[in-house]
Amino acid sequence: MDSARQKSPVDRHHGNDDLVLRAASSEDASTLAATIATAFEQYRGRLVPESAAFGETPDRIAREFADGSGAIIAEQHEAALGCVMIRPVEDDLYFGRLAVIPSARGRGIGRLLVGAVEAEAARRGLAGVRMSARIALPANQRFFSELGYVETAREAHPGFDHPTTIHRRKSLSPAGVNRSGR
Repeated sequence: MDSARQKSPVDRHHGNDDLVLRAASSEDASTLAATIATAFEQYRGRLVPESAAFGETPDRIAREFADGSGAIIAEQHEAALGCVMIRPVEDDLYFGRLAVIPSARGRGIGRLLVGAVEAEAARRGLAGVRMSARIALPANQRFFSELGYVETAREAHPGFDHPTTIHRRKSLSPAGVNRSGR
């Protein structure tokens, strides 16, 4: 079996629309880079500094896999609709580059991907999940607040004298993922 298609604890079918969430591998690096680029294009020119997502390449993503990072892909009929990158940080799982292509938005795929990250963190026995989002994107901040992520810190990008990013964390309940989102 192709290692990119091996089953993992995050493999799940969702609803009747053949949406599948699966663990990605380094063999998916090109797909991940393309999905991230497509999803983040709406932010080009809107963020200062520019999003580092525009620098994602298949080679860079493949190196992240070699360093212990991973990803989860949302697919329908083997076409990528979204993805999220993950990596362990201390006793938590960090996620970044949460990406859903424009034509697939409004279907709850972002929420499903975040839920898959939380399930993976619980499977690993980790205490929580961390993420960061730009202050300049209030809709994103509201989205993560609604999912139960609380602000832990603000940080300025290099060269800025004011915060540009909000770091957030969600604690997982001792019995697994806190499904209530609160």
